[in-house]
Amino acid sequence: MKISLHKKHNSDVHFEAENALGHKIELYNSTAPDPKAPSPMELILMGTAGCSSIDIVHILKKQNLEIKNLDVEVEGLRQDTDPKVFHTIKLLVKLEGDIPANKAKRAAQLSFEKYCSVSKMLDATVDIQYQVQLNGELLE
Repeated sequence: MKISLHKKHNSDVHFEAENALGHKIELYNSTAPDPKAPSPMELILMGTAGCSSIDIVHILKKQNLEIKNLDVEVEGLRQDTDPKVFHTIKLLVKLEGDIPANKAKRAAQLSFEKYCSVSKMLDATVDIQYQVQLNGELLE
């Protein structure tokens, strides 16, 4: 896996990253006034939510379960001192569809505790907490 990053012209806080397939994403320094793109730390949160979502959909689809919708809310809590790394990441996985509660919970558990490369990479230093909401009801 290889990424190239380029500073945007006429800016010291705006960057563009590109993968080997030519897909691009912009990044911005979050301390700059009026950021025009996500910060690198926000991209970590997006990556965690995206990675787990891919896993959850894959796990449920393998069981022939129909997902009407999946949304994830993610919040990162950072240390107050430099480096301001995440100490906790909280995710709320919102699923809609004809999915048994135990299957929804198990799919999320498998993702966060076994398959999601992003959350597993962060696991040693970040407390990753997740909850599952199925058809508007929080699962215990």
